[in-house]
This record gives sequence, structure tokens and C-alpha cells, in this order.
Amino acid sequence: MASVIPDTISIPGYTIFKEGSYDSVAAAAMLPTGTPHPLDQLSILEVPKTAKIVREHVSPQTVKFNCITLRDPLKAEYKSYLACKAPMPDRRAFAIIIVRETQQVAEVVVNLKTGKVEEYKEVKDVMPTLTLEDLDIMERVCRADSRVIRACNELGITDMSKVFIDAWAIGVDERWGFDRRLQQGLAYYRISEFDNQYAHPLDFSVVADTEKEEVLSVDIRYVNGERTAIPLKEHNYMPEFIGDKYVHDRLKPIDITQPQGVSFKIRGNEISWANYKMHIGFNYREGIVISDVRTHDMYEDRERTLFNRISVVEMVVPYGQPETPHHKKHAFDVGEYGTGLMTNSLKLGCDCKGAIHYMDGIMSTANGEAAVIKNAICIHEEDNGLLYKHTDYRDGTVISARDRKLIISQIITAANYEYGFYHTFTLDGTYKLEMKLTGMLNTYCLAPSEEAAPYGTQVAPQITAHNHQHIFSLRIDPEIDGTNNSVVQNDAVSTEAPVGSPENLYGNGFYSKKTPLRTSIEGAADYCYETQRTWDIINPNRINPIAKKPIGYKIVNPNCPPLLAKPGSVVYKRAGFARKPLWVTPYKDYELFPAGDYVCQSTGDENHPHNPTIVDWANRNESIENTDIVVYLQFGLTHFPRVEDFPVMPAEPVSIMLRASNFHEKNPGLWVPPSAICVDTVSANAFAASTSCCSSNAPTSGSRL
Repeated sequence: MASVIPDTISIPGYTIFKEGSYDSVAAAAMLPTGTPHPLDQLSILEVPKTAKIVREHVSPQTVKFNCITLRDPLKAEYKSYLACKAPMPDRRAFAIIIVRETQQVAEVVVNLKTGKVEEYKEVKDVMPTLTLEDLDIMERVCRADSRVIRACNELGITDMSKVFIDAWAIGVDERWGFDRRLQQGLAYYRISEFDNQYAHPLDFSVVADTEKEEVLSVDIRYVNGERTAIPLKEHNYMPEFIGDKYVHDRLKPIDITQPQGVSFKIRGNEISWANYKMHIGFNYREGIVISDVRTHDMYEDRERTLFNRISVVEMVVPYGQPETPHHKKHAFDVGEYGTGLMTNSLKLGCDCKGAIHYMDGIMSTANGEAAVIKNAICIHEEDNGLLYKHTDYRDGTVISARDRKLIISQIITAANYEYGFYHTFTLDGTYKLEMKLTGMLNTYCLAPSEEAAPYGTQVAPQITAHNHQHIFSLRIDPEIDGTNNSVVQNDAVSTEAPVGSPENLYGNGFYSKKTPLRTSIEGAADYCYETQRTWDIINPNRINPIAKKPIGYKIVNPNCPPLLAKPGSVVYKRAGFARKPLWVTPYKDYELFPAGDYVCQSTGDENHPHNPTIVDWANRNESIENTDIVVYLQFGLTHFPRVEDFPVMPAEPVSIMLRASNFHEKNPGLWVPPSAICVDTVSANAFAASTSCCSSNAPTSGSRL
């Protein structure tokens, strides 16, 4: 086994492991132990092994690795293994490479057991993800480019070390096609080392070629023939600037303790908690991937499947200012940059509080080395308020049980924005994804003759922040007590019978109107606020014996803003997934990403031979009834910036939820001991012998593990 040497790079918590001549304590702690689970991310040994196999296959040409990641086993193969009907699937890696000599993009599948390339496919007219290494190019080449220097000199900037360029995927620029791999750069200025650059936006943007490391264009905006002066007033938020304005004695400490330890158990990357079991994975593009979610049913006394796979597979942030260059600002942070690649290394007390279990994320570099993000995933418990409570007003009896939640989280930095991803499970059988948006507004300078309205808000003198949306796509591969599922649409409606009729004498009748979604075209559904629309993922083959209805999980999504870019616009075409809050398609292996496998510089054109999107999948018009389906849920918010969002944004949450709906025979949280019960003295004393609030021998909410 080759030893490895850690070599840290500029991203905090991000470590590259290179082959070397001596052992490393840091590497030893990250080496795999035992046989990996089929869904475990590639190890720090498997990444360079894959790179070596690919290099030998492509030789004498040389390659740049865009990604090296786990190739999930085929679903049927994996399910056979879980059922003990087949051996463990071979470990495979998937790589996207760019052949340096020709700039050709290719997909490679490597069998790590046999050490062979099983698939090699060239893909045309596509551009792969911009990695952190790619994005670092922009600032370096801009500071040395004569046109950028001249644009800065005209504004009075002579020290280029104070110029900072946020690199973005370009969205669209008609001047270049797929012969160049492009980025756009948004320019800012810092007065001092730790100054807030977003307080000093500059009036030009840059387009560069990622592979040739060449500035192609410096686009300067003129207002009435004049340059726009730099806003020079400082708006800072770091401690060295706030200083004596902090108030230290107003808030008392809150300590979170679990003296008996956590209630979850972790074996490798599998976790059990309360009645749940699941596998936690991670990759460069989706970040956290939750698989094999199961629950133990206390009433049927058996394990039941819920979800085969959960992940955030895309998001889009379209900006609403139509003027150049802002029409090019619509970030697809999953597809264009990779959620995993942008993940923070989390710190106790800052990002997570309490008793924490961390997991690392393993990526690859352009040279095929393993790159580790330490503490990429945080797993912990939190109190979640009431699970249930009732007070009997006749005799004063009170029963109350506390809920708690298991949270699996990560935080990413996407240039100016931070996004917190919080996958949450609670004791009542609910799964919830909460996104928290914080970080920095994307700002731009205002000329004296300009106003921020209607496409933005002036958040400080000479500074505007433009209107924009955040639309996330959550992919759910359901397995509601079995593989074959369906989706039913629910609308709260008044009964059709008129007031005064025998069926509706007093006019108060209403019910939930059920509409089965039968094909993938019908599965592209809109939200309806008037009917409080929800959807049920059901198993039509299992009927709840009490409700006499199919068992299911209800999708509750009131946070689904419509995509405001007009039909025919660039964003509308590229972000086809954001046109609908719900898409349902039949399951197909490796059909994951609704904006396409290749989002950078994508056009969104339908029927692209190498880059189909969810619009193409839906248009196949296949059956989605009583079969293996995949559900894509879009949710988010429309952000009209406020002055309160500057200079750093208070975290703003938005969420989506799936709740058990006739899945159980009764409340699935009844196994949780009550927190308190209060009756008369005799009853209370009798209860004290057995309840958790009065006896140290009482069970806890983690006792079923």
C-alpha cells in the first residue's frame, strides 16, 4: 500500500493527499478499514487508483480530471445484494476527464476490483463542472491582464492585490460557443486585507477561458458615457471592525449537554436512530446523499422501507435585472460548481452545537489525487418541542411527550452566498429538508443618476442588490413499503353539492379531491395555493387496515415560487426543472440531474443527445402508476433584498416536508415515554414508579436502538 503525504491547499479544512515516500498520521486516520459498503464514497486510496487506471487507458494522451467519484451500483444489482440473492456488487468509479491535447470531454467507468476501464464515452457540445481549481484561475489571470489593469487604473486603482474577482459560470454569452470552456468574473475592491469586498463593487466584468487561462473580454458598463465611481464607504462585519460595538452581557450562555451520550449509533456510514436506519454518502456534486431509509414499525413489528435515495440534485439562482451583464447571472450551484466541492469544514460551536458526529468528504483534484474536506457532514440531535400533548380539563390529567430530531447537515460557500442543508428526521415519521440562506448579497455599483428600483434595492449609498430567486430541486427515490409506488394529487375543495341540497344542506361540506397522476406528463404538476395542494406518494398495493386507504407519505410544499423568467428566456430554457414544483418520472439508473449532466454553458435545448433534462424525461410520457418512480420537488423563495440583509445576511430558512400519511396504524411516536403526567396526588404517586420524569430507571427516547 502506497503511503501518502498531506499537502494543504487554500480552502480551510481541505487537504490533498499525494503519493510520497513516508507514512502520514493524517492519512492513516482516513484509510478505510474493512470492506466498504457499496454506497460508501471512494476512499483516499481508490481515488488515485482510479486516476492511474484512466491515465494508462488514455496514454499517450494526458488528462485533466474534472471528477472522480463513486459509480453507484445498478439498483437491481444492489437490491439483490441486500436481499442476499447476489454477491456484493463490484466497486466502480466514475470519472469525467478532459483530454488536454484535444480538450475532448469523456466519461469513464472503472471497475476497481478488476482494475479495468469498462466504459469510455466521448461527449460532445457539453462543458463539465467548474471545480475550485478552475475557479481559482479567474482571479490570478485577471490581476495580470493588461485590459483588466487598465479598467482598474481608470477607477483610480493601482494596487491589483486589492482587486478581487468572483468567478461564476457564464450562463450565456453569444460571442463564444463550445470551442471554449468559459467563466465570467464579477469584480470587487478591498480597502484593507479583511475588508468586505461586496461593499465596493466595480463596474466591469470579465470573461475568461478556463483551459487556456486567457482573458477573452473585459466588459465595462458606461452610464451616460461615464464610468461609475467605486463606493468607498466601508460596511464591515468582522470582529476587528465591530470591536467595541459587541454587547457581551445581554445574552447568557446556552449549553447543550447529553450526559448519557447520543441516541444514534453509527457503523461505518450507516446510522440507526430511534426507529430509523439509513446510509449516509457524499459526493462532489450532490454533497450529502441519504440512502436506504427504513423504519421499524412498532405495530407490525417489522422493518419497512421509506426512501431508496434522497439528495439535492440542482438549484438555480436567477437574477431579475435585465441589463447587461446581469442577464448572465443565474447560478446553478449544484450542476455548475458541485455542492460537495463547495462544502465547508465544520467547526463545533460555530456550525454545530451539542454532541456531534462528523464525517469527512473525499473528492479528487485535477491531477487525480484524493482531496479531503474534514468534517464535511455534521450529525447531531436536537430537542424539537412537543411530540404530543393533551390536557383533560375534567380531571386535570396532562400528558406530554417531547419530540426530537436527527439532523444530517452540511454548509457550502458558493462565492457570495452560504447555504446550509439540514436533512431532518423526527419521531412522528417526518422527513424535512430545511435550507438556510446566509452570507453576502451579490452587489453592484450605482451611478449618481441611477435608482435601484424596480429591479433591486439600494442597501447602502451607491450600492444595489438585485432581485433574485433561489429554487432548489430535491430528488426523492421513494420506496414506500415496496418498490412500486404512485403519486396522487390532493386538493382541498368545497363539495359540488349546492347549499340547501340534501347532500350539503348547510353548505359546509368540503373534502380532499384525489387525482392520480398516471403519466410523466401529468407528473409535471403545478402548485395551487387556493386548494392548499399536496401530493401523496402511495403504495397502491398496501391498504391501511384502519383508514382503508393506500399507505403513503404526503409532500407538503407551500414554498414553491414560480420561475419568473419568461418562457423563451435563456433561464427558462436552461432551468426547465424550475418551471414546475413537481415532476414524477419512472426510475432509470444514472438518470439523476434535472438540468442535465452538464450544466455549464448549457442551452437547455430539448433532445440534446448528450445532455437530456427532466423536460425530455417527462416528454417520454411513460407510465408512473404502480411502478418504480422518482419524484423531483422544487421549492425555494423569491428574494427582494432588504437593507437588513447588508453587510451580511441574517440566515433565512425555507423548507419542504414529507409526512407519514396513513402509513402507520396509529401515532408512530407512542413508544416515546411521556415527559410528564399530572393527575391527583394518588395517581401521580403511582405513576412516579415507572415514568421517566420521576424514575432514573425509566427508558429514554433512544432506548429502542
